[in-house]
Amino acid sequence: MGFTVIIPARLGSTRLPNKPLADLGGKPMVVRVAERARASGASRIIVAADHPDILAACAAHGIEACMTRADHPSGTDRIAEVALALGLAPDEVVVNLQGDEPLIDPALLAACAARIRDGVPMATVAHPITEVADAFNPNVVKVVLDKAGRALYFSRATIPWHRDAFATSKDTLPAGYAPLRHVGLYAYSNAFLQAYPALDSAPLETIEALEQLRVLWHGYPIAVHITDSAPPAGVDTPEDLERVRRHYAP
Repeated sequence: MGFTVIIPARLGSTRLPNKPLADLGGKPMVVRVAERARASGASRIIVAADHPDILAACAAHGIEACMTRADHPSGTDRIAEVALALGLAPDEVVVNLQGDEPLIDPALLAACAARIRDGVPMATVAHPITEVADAFNPNVVKVVLDKAGRALYFSRATIPWHRDAFATSKDTLPAGYAPLRHVGLYAYSNAFLQAYPALDSAPLETIEALEQLRVLWHGYPIAVHITDSAPPAGVDTPEDLERVRRHYAP
């Protein structure tokens, strides 16, 4: 199944200004991300940029890029603009790969894209939580699934809550209990991607500060691909940037 990867890249960043252009072993971060996407088997990779400097960096390395409006409220809205400009067919699968994921496993992109089918217009990724601290960390987003592998709910809370075990102790994860951590990689049918910006925000989305809850609130299913282990962390801080630079060091 063919799919298109669109990489939203925004120059402004509170914690790490000019992040898409940060040097990683002689290439800008956004180029490294596009190279990972290229290894996924995607039929097309395009960067959704908000600044001419990102366009220039991509052009210098043979990466297709498109300028977008600067006022998009989310990366999803940004890639929807690009998908519309490209004239993609309604059933084309679009993968939203964040521009700060230069170590992403390319196979995850293909696996996520493969979960899109008739009646399931959106997909994402999760992996089992193995550390008790992560299970109780509100910055670690959890997801619970139905029997078909579709999301029932996403939360910053510990879900599912192991009533009996946690009544005794919260120091370890009970045997056989494996909550799932959500990974922020998404795939959509283009028809749904174009409909998404018109969806009203949802009360649960506002409470949890989780955009994907808008999709469930409006009754759309989200398929979840389960991977065995956590993907390498993205780049949010100067410390993250140094970690990734070590990976690309000669």
